[in-house]
Amino acid sequence: MAPDGKFMGQGPFDAMHYIKAAFGGAVCCSVTHGGTTPIDVVKTRMQLDPGKYTSFIGTFKEVAAKEGTGALFTGVMPTFQGYFVQGWFKFGGVEICKTKFAQMMPSEQAAYNNRDFITLGGSACAEFVADIFLCPYEACRIRAVSDPGYANGMLAVGKKMVGENGVVGGLYAGFGPMLFKQIPYTMAKFAVQQKVAEKYYNAMGLSPEKMSKSGVLGVSLGSGVVAGVAAATISQPADGLLSKVNKKGAGGEGSMVTRLGRIAAETGFVKLCTQGLFARWIHVGVITAGQFAVVDACMMSVGASRFHFHDPSKH
Repeated sequence: MAPDGKFMGQGPFDAMHYIKAAFGGAVCCSVTHGGTTPIDVVKTRMQLDPGKYTSFIGTFKEVAAKEGTGALFTGVMPTFQGYFVQGWFKFGGVEICKTKFAQMMPSEQAAYNNRDFITLGGSACAEFVADIFLCPYEACRIRAVSDPGYANGMLAVGKKMVGENGVVGGLYAGFGPMLFKQIPYTMAKFAVQQKVAEKYYNAMGLSPEKMSKSGVLGVSLGSGVVAGVAAATISQPADGLLSKVNKKGAGGEGSMVTRLGRIAAETGFVKLCTQGLFARWIHVGVITAGQFAVVDACMMSVGASRFHFHDPSKH
């Protein structure tokens, strides 16, 4: 790293830079996840009751007709709040880990050559921390969606779950499957987006610094869609387990591992990989594209940009 705090001609990577990245991540995650709550409600219903809910459009219409359009926004506030916190730690954490891991390399060229491993490792570390904060919100949201009469309001849902099963058993019952879902998801999300964006820029013979703001956002949207579909596919089995384990009575009695084993055996691997997958492609594709565009827009609005790798031998 240069004396001025810059690396690969970018930065300086100081506390303010990371705060900007974290805030941009908080905004992008909360807005995209909160705004697509109806899609997530439909996806969750299809995973929890595949016999009743067999198609995305059909589920959407049935829930709206029988329960009112408000049911499609069940859990919107904890979703917004939970993903604001998660986005802060995810995007801020990825930015910290990527830059710090890259700076630990013996040279900028070495960092560039190992960019995929750096991004994968940094994403995994950041997501682990972010999930500690997200898990209670997700537990409450899924219980409210799967059992609308359980309690009135998210705070009441959380209190009742803690009263029945304790903090760990109530709010962190799905922490294991959440890690198995979110960590591979985030690793694929950032690594694929980085690779696809790199392909776009190379094809145009440009770099983010040489493009207009609208051009950068266009690349973020396009690469985000591809990254979202890839990440959704990879994390689909764990997402199904996470939805099911927070359903009342799911997996019977016993330890979390025992319950998850029963759920997986009852559902079957193929169904875990496919139930609600199309809805997740739509949901995650829209979310991921929006997230990368919004976080870049937020950072550019305050004169910053996310760290990206480039080949030092060509600059």
